[in-house]
Amino acid sequence: MFKIAILGPESTGKSTLAQTLAEHFNTEWVPEYAREYVENLKAPYTFDDICCIACKQIEQEKAFENSVSTDKFVFFDTELIITKVWFEYKYKTVPSFVTERLKTGFFDLYLLCTPDLPWESDAVREHGTDREFFFDWYKKEIEQTGKAYVIVKGTGNERIQNAIGFVTALLIK
Repeated sequence: MFKIAILGPESTGKSTLAQTLAEHFNTEWVPEYAREYVENLKAPYTFDDICCIACKQIEQEKAFENSVSTDKFVFFDTELIITKVWFEYKYKTVPSFVTERLKTGFFDLYLLCTPDLPWESDAVREHGTDREFFFDWYKKEIEQTGKAYVIVKGTGNERIQNAIGFVTALLIK
């Protein structure tokens, strides 16, 4: 089973892409937990909240570590790199359990979404004017893993077809 993470700045279509790819390839996808968690808070999130989010993300990954599923793919809508960057950006520190987990090299491929889609504001999103900054940071972090990644761009169906092409190429290898 190929484990594929979808990353990118806020409002770059990650959730739509994860769900659409899962439907296209008739497989599972793991929704973004951070959004659900933060939307249910009664106060602004804290460092401890981000730790809870990271723990849940790790738990979700571990559920697929030794999977005997016959599915060829599983898609994750976001992953720990985004959480690591958030820790560094907001709190200037990253818990060791996050950096240790990232060293495991869990994912087989990263789909990095460009910020070429229009910004859509919502109650959880914070950095509409900094999307290029975060895109570059995520790219650097992915490159440090040594894992394969591709950059997904385009709008609407073009973006989806680009991603389908990248994922289909895994089957050919």
